[in-house]
Amino acid sequence: MSQDVIALEFDLPRDVPPVLGVGAFLKNTVCFASGKKAFVSPDVGNLDTVEAVYRFEELVTQIGARTGIEPSAVAHDLHPDFHSSRYAHEMGLKTVAVQHHHAHVAAIMAEHGLEGPVLGLSLDGFGLGPENQSWGGELLRVDARGYERIGHLALLMQPGGDAAARQPWRMGAAVLHALGRNDEISRTYAGIEGSGVIAAMMERGVNCPVTSSAGRLFDAACGLLGVQLVAEFEGQAPMMLESMVRHPQIQPDGWRIENGVLDLLPLMESLTHMQPEAGADLFHGTLIAALTDWAERAAETSGITDIAFCGGCFLNAVVREGLADALERKGLTPRVASAITPGDGAISLGQAWATGLLLNGD
Repeated sequence: MSQDVIALEFDLPRDVPPVLGVGAFLKNTVCFASGKKAFVSPDVGNLDTVEAVYRFEELVTQIGARTGIEPSAVAHDLHPDFHSSRYAHEMGLKTVAVQHHHAHVAAIMAEHGLEGPVLGLSLDGFGLGPENQSWGGELLRVDARGYERIGHLALLMQPGGDAAARQPWRMGAAVLHALGRNDEISRTYAGIEGSGVIAAMMERGVNCPVTSSAGRLFDAACGLLGVQLVAEFEGQAPMMLESMVRHPQIQPDGWRIENGVLDLLPLMESLTHMQPEAGADLFHGTLIAALTDWAERAAETSGITDIAFCGGCFLNAVVREGLADALERKGLTPRVASAITPGDGAISLGQAWATGLLLNGD
């Protein structure tokens, strides 16, 4: 099969009806699945250009023709404004909305030949929750019937909404606000446009949605440590922070877990008075220890030992490898993306596998 049309082919552990997964908005791919096979397209890119939208629709036609798969259902993201979601509803087929982080976990399950149940650590920048929440730091239990959200990162304000993804200083300011240190914000970020009004925005709750995003937590660490306060693209600052890590350190009291919510505010407070290199070591080491604690507690409660790592934050090798080692020492089995990316390019595969399993159960 032509490699310019199909990038990856997976063997599934059980037959599924013919399904199309149309992916997400960022790093879009499409996936056709039928029987015990799944075919994933190359990365189209972000669906915000005419060229990308054209390529997306072209690939749906081409892969369908090449594989001979005529989908009986099309799976899409919960977000109604994604072109892929709108396209799914225009196809005239049965549609199934698959929550973003559920799809992330299901993609890892598909690659590893798992039907579940598994526990999934789904850590990324953004995915729409079922009640229009901003999710991105999720602990999910996933099986053939669907998913259960059993935990999430503690909520932080995201001042300025999407702007915070490209301006890490905003998430640093959100941590200072959470610590009751609003009076430090304008001084800490003096000279940056908007720094004089952001404290008032958060006090009044104006354009400050809350998020459980792990990506924004990384941004907050960068904002507190003065690492790329204004970035050229999402993820730039966390990549720089990762590059500074030499010897990860653990702050034993750097987190707390209550009712499934993982709160790293004690760690973030420590970063407010640290140099970037030392802060990078402490942030990464403590985050790994906290995620290990979180996953281990969930495993003990559920009896599930497979832990799927998914979401763009697992492109961070320090976190991915450190967490995998820590969980293995606890007797758990980390399931890591290998052929597929942990990022949004895997969403279509996860949508198709989750939907195939669900329809098989009907």
